[in-house]
Amino acid sequence: MGVTLTESAARHVGKFLEQRGRGIGVRLGVKTTGCSGLAYKLEYADAPEGDDVVFESHGVKVLIDPKSLSYLDGTELDFVREGLQQGFKFNNPNERDRCGCGESFRV
Repeated sequence: MGVTLTESAARHVGKFLEQRGRGIGVRLGVKTTGCSGLAYKLEYADAPEGDDVVFESHGVKVLIDPKSLSYLDGTELDFVREGLQQGFKFNNPNERDRCGCGESFRV
């Protein structure tokens, strides 16, 4: 399946990397935390690390460590604007529950 970006997310990442002057894409992962157990990690990537699995979506590379891939496989990353707020939104089909504060999830 893999991990994909919407056109909006790819545009946002591309603009940021251009302003930053370096980078090859975005690195996604999960970490153990919060009331539901897992939280998403997102950072800009300058180069692949270790065993990163690399996908490409709308011309942007998406790098994921193998341990996180099982939690993120099939996920679509979107960039949304709602009123005065904007940010990345993970549309993850593996999510079974999300904590009330929205910071963590369970699979």
